[in-house]
Amino acid sequence: MELTEIDALRAYARMMNTLDVSHIEPLLDEDIRYSSQWMIGEIPSKQEFLDYLKSQMLEIKQSGVRAYAEMAMVSAWGHNECVVTAQGEKENLIATVFITLRNGKIRRIDMCGTPHPSETMRSGEYPA
Repeated sequence: MELTEIDALRAYARMMNTLDVSHIEPLLDEDIRYSSQWMIGEIPSKQEFLDYLKSQMLEIKQSGVRAYAEMAMVSAWGHNECVVTAQGEKENLIATVFITLRNGKIRRIDMCGTPHPSETMRSGEYPA
């Protein structure tokens, strides 16, 4: 079965909701690019991205602040589906996440402040 953008977004949301990178690791392209509007530059490889993710998951766990990732829809950046993230409580919205596939793998993950998560059509689905 070929990976769809929705499947990839659900895997990302599941990873954030459980703080477990194993949900997304096998879906990543070796040349994945990760970009965040809060970072300078991009993370340019699977291993560097996994190292970054693992440190982020550990930081979230140690903070004791709950992370939330919800499936949503918005027409932006060439996408219609996205994940919105929140911290501490479901209404403390932080970012909108888009995923781009290539050859059945996740090629790009973009974490954006624009469009703001409040501008999306939220689904109430929090994959776990």
